[in-house]
Amino acid sequence: MGAEYTDHMTRSLRWLKDDIALRMMQKLEVLKHQPRSLLILPDAIGIQGRLLAKRFPRAASHCVIESGAALDRLALKATRTAQFIKNGIPSFSYLSTPSLAVPDQSQDMVFSNLWMQDLQNPSWSVEEAWRVLREGGLFTFSYLGPDTGKELRALDLSQSRGLGVKNLPGAWDMHDLGDALVKARFADPVMDMEYLTLEYESDALYIQDAIALGLLSADKSLHALGSEPPFLPKKMTLELVYGHAWVVNKHLSKAKDALAFINPEQIKRKITRDYKQE
Repeated sequence: MGAEYTDHMTRSLRWLKDDIALRMMQKLEVLKHQPRSLLILPDAIGIQGRLLAKRFPRAASHCVIESGAALDRLALKATRTAQFIKNGIPSFSYLSTPSLAVPDQSQDMVFSNLWMQDLQNPSWSVEEAWRVLREGGLFTFSYLGPDTGKELRALDLSQSRGLGVKNLPGAWDMHDLGDALVKARFADPVMDMEYLTLEYESDALYIQDAIALGLLSADKSLHALGSEPPFLPKKMTLELVYGHAWVVNKHLSKAKDALAFINPEQIKRKITRDYKQE
């Protein structure tokens, strides 16, 4: 991707979320799954809800939205809050709440687009997805991986001039996220990754987009830009990780020490009858 996209990145990264949502929808086309109820974590000003409603017209859609999602991304990063909108369920901070305000086993699909990289512990979202999904449910997601913004981290101190370069807290390696899915008891996890390269002609746009992505400290980088332009690379790499996994055998007790313990109430007697035909 080239510089023609850079002016849109300063508008809450809407173009990026929209584009990745479309790619996720394409991946869903090969999966035979018709949810009755689906949860979006989070929804970027409604577009993902509209796409999913078109793909699954009979599904009841619920969403977590980022407060002020239509505002500038810098203001959104300052608040870092989300709100669950469904029949008056109260708002909550997704960085501090112990769980989503969503009932257990109430959803058939959880759709999460470019969210987990902002979480201190992405496994929290994996565990919450398992909690709210029913048997046979699907968790599908995308997030920014650890190579995102690698050009900024490659700058030495003399080049960065106090930009406040940061790592995305939840930009896990895809294999680590895959392990978290298995640990949470998801079945058949599938992960894949691709790189997108953004090219820039303006240092100001580069810094604004890097701040919006969470790769730079807003105060330090804007101050550096206003005093003396720092040396910046002309491109930015985005590592996009995609994945999905299924809920299978959810009602079985969790294994311990390589042994599976099953509640006696979960054991049903199977009666076999032989019929003789003459």
